[in-house]
Amino acid sequence: MFRNQYDTDVTTWSPAGRLFQVEYAMEAVKQGSACVGLRSATHAVLAAANKSNNELSSHQRKVFRVADHAGVALAGLTADGRVLSRFLRNECINHSFVYDAPLPVSRLALRLADKAQVCTQRSWKRPYGVGLLVAGLDESGAHLYYNCPSGNYFEYQAFAIGSRSQAAKTYLERRFEKFNDYTPDQLIRDALSAIKETLQGEKLTSSNCTIAIVGRKEDGTVDPFSMIDATRIQEIIDSMEAADEAPPADAPAMQEDAAGDAPPAADPPAADAPAPMDI
Repeated sequence: MFRNQYDTDVTTWSPAGRLFQVEYAMEAVKQGSACVGLRSATHAVLAAANKSNNELSSHQRKVFRVADHAGVALAGLTADGRVLSRFLRNECINHSFVYDAPLPVSRLALRLADKAQVCTQRSWKRPYGVGLLVAGLDESGAHLYYNCPSGNYFEYQAFAIGSRSQAAKTYLERRFEKFNDYTPDQLIRDALSAIKETLQGEKLTSSNCTIAIVGRKEDGTVDPFSMIDATRIQEIIDSMEAADEAPPADAPAMQEDAAGDAPPAADPPAADAPAPMDI
């Protein structure tokens, strides 16, 4: 479908200044299952939709822990994502061994971007067909980065990648200004709501989504990157559905006001009075 004379290898530029194999890798990210990331001042949350190829198979794992203070969610070619998450894990271990301190999240995203960029300069390599959301915590607070197959990386307050991610982005764009002051539970609820936007009518349950969180507790200690168990996810989903179905708190008062404003009932006509249509 995309075949042309300028996509035979990744180092060939088209006359329009495009690298088609890099664009094909970015298209692979759009075809992957949706992933969402959002952060507050102290916590970062990653969420992924669990999709299986058919009813008889299990889903591919999309969220990976790379260190106590960081983790990734991926969309695209999962095999490439596993390799890159292992690379990030080794980088964190080496930095901790040498400096006795966790690797800053910004430097972690930079090293991942450098590794992806090398694949755009070697004719015997191909770009990684996966996009990663890197969430973590360091001395400057919680961070969220998106790493693109082209080697670019960007920091976000909230972001979504994968198939039908535009619906999740629209939801996050309406609410992101309040995220900085959110509690961990509020972040999880908005992450689940954003994932629900990508399901196109499919019911959201604990079996078709994965949630992970990392942050700093009120006493200043680090809450390590961890997956939220399915039981808690289902409890949160049930409470969200109950809140959506409940009538608004001011509904009874509105009904009473409407009843008070209604005109008084008319007296019944006398027996010898003319019928209304005769007047």
